Amino acid sequence: MRLKTKIAALASSALVASGLLLSTAAPALAQAGNSQQQAVSIIPKPVKLTQQNGSFALGKETRIFVDPKNDELRQIGEYLARNIKDMTGVQPTVEQKAPEKNSSNYLHLTLSAPTDTLGTEGYTLDVNSDKIVLAANQPNGVFLGTQTIRQLLPAQPTTAPVTIPAVSIADKPRYEWRGMHLDVARHFFPVEFVKQYIDYLAMHKMNTFHWHLTEDQGWRIEIKKYPELTKVGAWRDGTLIGHNNDKPHKFTNERYGGYYTQEEIKEVVKYAQERYINVVPEIEMPGHAVAALTTYPALSCTGGPFSVEKRWGVFDDIFCAGNEQTFTFLEDVMTEVLALFPSKIVHIGGDEAPKTRWKECPKCQKRIADEGLKDEHELQSYFIQRMEKFLNAKGRTIIGWDEILEGGLAPNAYVMSWRGTEGGIAAAKQHHYVVMSPGSHVYFDHYQGDPSLEPIAIGGLTTLERVYSFEPTPAELSAEEKKYILGAQANVWTEYIPTTEHVEYMIMPRMSALSEVLWTPAAKKDWDDFQTRMQQQYKRFDHMGVNYARSTYNVNQDIAVDPTQSVATVTLATAAKGPKVFYTLDGSEPTTSSQAYTSPFQLSQSATIKAASFDENGNQLGKVTSKELKLHKAFAHTIELKNAPHKQYTAAGPLTLVDGQLASNSFTNGQWLGFLGTDMEAVIDLKEKRPISSITSSYLQTKNSGIHLPTQVEFAISKNGKKYKTVKVVTELPDKPGVYKEVLTAEVPNKKARYIKVTAKNSKPGTEQEKNRAWLFADEIIVE
Repeated sequence: MRLKTKIAALASSALVASGLLLSTAAPALAQAGNSQQQAVSIIPKPVKLTQQNGSFALGKETRIFVDPKNDELRQIGEYLARNIKDMTGVQPTVEQKAPEKNSSNYLHLTLSAPTDTLGTEGYTLDVNSDKIVLAANQPNGVFLGTQTIRQLLPAQPTTAPVTIPAVSIADKPRYEWRGMHLDVARHFFPVEFVKQYIDYLAMHKMNTFHWHLTEDQGWRIEIKKYPELTKVGAWRDGTLIGHNNDKPHKFTNERYGGYYTQEEIKEVVKYAQERYINVVPEIEMPGHAVAALTTYPALSCTGGPFSVEKRWGVFDDIFCAGNEQTFTFLEDVMTEVLALFPSKIVHIGGDEAPKTRWKECPKCQKRIADEGLKDEHELQSYFIQRMEKFLNAKGRTIIGWDEILEGGLAPNAYVMSWRGTEGGIAAAKQHHYVVMSPGSHVYFDHYQGDPSLEPIAIGGLTTLERVYSFEPTPAELSAEEKKYILGAQANVWTEYIPTTEHVEYMIMPRMSALSEVLWTPAAKKDWDDFQTRMQQQYKRFDHMGVNYARSTYNVNQDIAVDPTQSVATVTLATAAKGPKVFYTLDGSEPTTSSQAYTSPFQLSQSATIKAASFDENGNQLGKVTSKELKLHKAFAHTIELKNAPHKQYTAAGPLTLVDGQLASNSFTNGQWLGFLGTDMEAVIDLKEKRPISSITSSYLQTKNSGIHLPTQVEFAISKNGKKYKTVKVVTELPDKPGVYKEVLTAEVPNKKARYIKVTAKNSKPGTEQEKNRAWLFADEIIVE
């Protein structure tokens, strides 16, 4: 669905009308001659929910009462009424008064909460046949409760009479900070979509929108004192085509960019406030500043000239910390930013700021000497602390990426921990507030399924289940230190996400999983139950026209090797509940006429396994997944490694090299063994002397990730495991750009052997730093 069409379809509501109705099974539906009640299904799962007998019938006479003289509740009530109409055709009238004693068939939104334990965002919801009472301590609690009411409505609009199942709910969030980030600098998105993004947050009971507004590739916010920022810095002369790892780089020739006027910023902030979502702006400093430096090169260490970056990555040119003009500029910028954003918290970046220019800059070196600083890391701390003092004086608190810990943390700063949770742990131990945002679990720019089946992404693999498994509060913190974990958020960096449809694909359904991580008590989380509730979520996404990822419907093929029997056991499963799985073993495309999967099965011969999931009507739900299983002479045999693989890339251990599974070009798929700075030497024991005709081994190259082909590969055979005969040495391996897999084969004519040895020399290229990060990735050793 095109964005304008989608917005128009939803415009009748203050929020995305049907889009707010998420993650519920259809409620009790009273239809002519038929009454059916299905299980209540709400995401995020409430703290306490009791389903009772009976239901509340919506009708023309239904009214919504709100506390008198409370215009905020009246607006929430009117919003609720509009959304009920959008889904049921019934629009209750809103009356700003308490219900009378003899009133019936009404909804009552009130601040007369029955308990003080709800906090500012908690609510209670009681539904019976006469009335629905939604109570909270604060209006935002009432608003969040309306999201639950919507999830008790039908999943799709209906003109049939509708009833809402009787329930009693007491609910409040686990964390204070429940957020989503959006990078609009690498790729720019219109105001209409930013509002829609905020609607997605609201329907998931999130309360923080982190708006990443400046980067090397574009400056996206109007600053009236510096109009050139948007005339120059908001535009680049092209955009990278393909992946940054692909060499040589290719670019479009189209001028690309855009920015938000201050009036548009105010419009978005107001829109978010009406949904009780705080907008946290991010202005990057001292790094990720090339767009600003292109506009004002005097703020750099070298004086330029620069151009707004067309490719992705980290760049050496950053704001000059020794130049007073830099701080004047940034203080002027932040003064205008603060006038637009009422948020107490302001994000100042602080990440990925190379010190290359600072080390060579006389002004920066003078600043280090004058301030008695130890090095360039302390200079960054000086930079951040100076900006913090300015912002603290304006009544604001800074938050920055965990690099702001380096050189000393600013006195009052919050920390957003993205390089794992270590930075957050360190900050919490120093009694600084923390928002957890580790790349391992909540970077939604990562792949969410098999990369070969997904649109291009920066890398990584963050499945729906992995998001759901995230625990924001580290166990190693003390009870007191745990109080400093405010919550968490997911980040959406848009290097490889150029369209609004692609953004939706990357955030949905992972946002649903994150919402439950942040709202629901950890003890009440249940992956199996969540999968069941997600089936209704998908139906609502379908109705909304959301371009959500269907990766959970793709069939995961798990192949377990039994070395004692030399057989492979194949297990097929999806991360979605309900679909039926069909498969083939001859490489043909699966249909509902293919073999139905019912339980794990064993294979004792080579096969190309293809599998797909289907709904009850025979419609294919996900994409076809494929795995080639090659049962060669070394399959499942004993294998020993001289050097252990790195702990991050152990896959299934040494057996990975003889498990019959051929790895793809993605080093994150769990099928490669990774050796950091060491060689790979593998010895396979065939148990008896056998005729050998060939030995094949595979290696990966992804230079931008530090993965290089070996400089030499030696194939050798032995009858006794002591004396080996070399059959081939490969020393001239290709040096092609990009990501690719190199397969090497050694022919072994008319030989018998029991032992096979393959030795691959790590490249250890270039500088000392490169040697320490030189990776060698190896896959299947095939013996024929």
